[in-house]
Amino acid sequence: MEDLGPFGFCAVVLAGGTAARLDGADKASIELDGRTLLAHALDALVDAAEVVVVGDPVPTERPVTFCRESPRYGGPVAGLLTGVDALLRTPRTVGVLAVDMPRVTALTFRRLHEAAAGRDGAVLVGPDGRRQLAMVLDAGRLDDVRPDLEGQHGMAVRRLLGPLDLADVAATADEHRDVDTWLDLRDL
Repeated sequence: MEDLGPFGFCAVVLAGGTAARLDGADKASIELDGRTLLAHALDALVDAAEVVVVGDPVPTERPVTFCRESPRYGGPVAGLLTGVDALLRTPRTVGVLAVDMPRVTALTFRRLHEAAAGRDGAVLVGPDGRRQLAMVLDAGRLDDVRPDLEGQHGMAVRRLLGPLDLADVAATADEHRDVDTWLDLRDL
């Protein structure tokens, strides 16, 4: 079996949304603390053997594969599954991260992996109890619950994950915060 590092995982960054509340700005290229949101996401996934970014290509400091779901804007489930299909390696687990969560770190993903032991995965949960788009999923179990191509477009993430046994991992500090509006960016 191919060595995928200590966590045996590859990752998918979801960066292909419309960013309607950000006037259609490309979230991956928005800067926070002098770095793009995509650079922050790639830092969080430093332990991943391979990263696929589902979104339009932009310059990166780390080699990644870019792809787009077809048709575009099919939602996070379509993006996630398109990203998994674009992986060149076969991981034990798939890390998933929305590009607009700049406070998620490599430590966050290590905690998610620890919590996922013996389960189908683990997901970051904000203080309000909402599950976030920061998770690790058993690749085989994800394949088990995968809908057909038509069914994945517009599908809710909670519906995809419903049959899976996922550990909830409480966010620390601002890990759960995302950038949906210019006000969110300012507050971070």
